[in-house]
Amino acid sequence: MEITSAVGAILGAFGLSGAAGLNAWLPLLVVGAADRMGWIDLGSSYGWLSSTPALIVIALLLVFDLIGDKIPAIDSVLHAIGTLVAPASGAILFTAETSISSNLPPAVAAILGAVTAGSVHAGRTVARPFVTGTTAGVGNPVVSTAEDGTSLLLTVLALAVPVLAFAAILLLLIFLGWLAFRARRWLRARRARSDRQPDRPQQ
Repeated sequence: MEITSAVGAILGAFGLSGAAGLNAWLPLLVVGAADRMGWIDLGSSYGWLSSTPALIVIALLLVFDLIGDKIPAIDSVLHAIGTLVAPASGAILFTAETSISSNLPPAVAAILGAVTAGSVHAGRTVARPFVTGTTAGVGNPVVSTAEDGTSLLLTVLALAVPVLAFAAILLLLIFLGWLAFRARRWLRARRARSDRQPDRPQQ
């Protein structure tokens, strides 16, 4: 087995699982469609991703997520559900990407994929209330659209230029960590201002 192929598969797997942290369904759909068209080979173990029923279900879930995540009241529910869905998607993508081209044990691959996707998802979940609060919810659709676009870009890079996808994931994690830090500071400051406000006298 070629070392360069194995390293490329692992780097690409990090890119795919990171993309799943931003949108759990989009990279699954792209990877499944790519396998269906013969652009990549997932092997027999993960060939179900390119089956017609799987592609239809994933596509429907993706459409629902694309719409729901633009609505402030619904996006919080989807983010809570994503706490489980994103790591699962990341684990599937990581193990599917590395199952043929590397000797990485499936359990290790699944853990790496789940942790990567879960970390990205956690960062965006912490940052979203900051965006909602500072823009009165107006910025949610913009941020959500940016997340979807970034997820698609990472997926394409992971399949075409894995090393760039891996570098992009590192930068994304750093950015989300900084944004989450700012969000927590903003929330603490907001609570402190609320606590300092005197109770209004009753009429």
